[in-house]
Amino acid sequence: MADYNTIRNTAGVGARTAQIDEGLRAHMNKVYGLMSVAMLMTGAAAWAIAGLAVTGDPASGMQIRAGEYLSPFGVALYTTPLKWVMMFLPLIMVFAFGALINRLSAAAAQLFFYVYAVAMGISLSSIFLVYTSTSIATTFLVTAIAFAALSLYGYTTKRDLSPLGSFLMMGLIGLIVASVVNMFVGSGMLQFAISVIGVLLFAGLTAFDTQNIKNTYLQYALHGDREWLAKSAIMGALKLYLDFINLFMFLLQFLGNRE
Repeated sequence: MADYNTIRNTAGVGARTAQIDEGLRAHMNKVYGLMSVAMLMTGAAAWAIAGLAVTGDPASGMQIRAGEYLSPFGVALYTTPLKWVMMFLPLIMVFAFGALINRLSAAAAQLFFYVYAVAMGISLSSIFLVYTSTSIATTFLVTAIAFAALSLYGYTTKRDLSPLGSFLMMGLIGLIVASVVNMFVGSGMLQFAISVIGVLLFAGLTAFDTQNIKNTYLQYALHGDREWLAKSAIMGALKLYLDFINLFMFLLQFLGNRE
């Protein structure tokens, strides 16, 4: 009887483990899927807005490169106070998202995430006016490879990365403050330091956030309901999306060729 109970208990534990492993794979696939859709929406929005902002008509008088000028839409978007709305709207939205996530349904949270991705695309549209398309594509490819490697490390490593959390968050706050200050100071030296620190910081956050998403699922998989798990996947996708976008933007400072 004891042997039978041992076998039965072992089989039960094995079945639960297999169920959790299967659920974790599905959860991570959903996280990466949501993130990928958001990235596509951001890229499409940035490309479309940049296209509307440029014209071959010199009537606007604002030349950005040979044979290309800002359209009236581009002038309004990039040279009026509207540029500050475009710049800070994604930051305001991401804080609002964090505050509202518990009140939103999973469907509403996903919709908010996608709207945020479009707003981010509008905010980043100016990179198509500053950098060559080839360098943007190259930097995106480099970022994707680095992100995949870092995220894989965070998912598979046995090392506990949680002690890095407070250090990375302090670094993130410092980076945001320094970036805002440099918007008004315009120091090339400070911008270079911000770019270097930004690459290192978001490389660390990519691995940390991936492990945190995995551990959160493992901790609450047997207790959280489907609605909670769905919103957890959306929040995980948002974190990795922000890690990717920021890593891309800081790498673009080094790898991008300006027009």
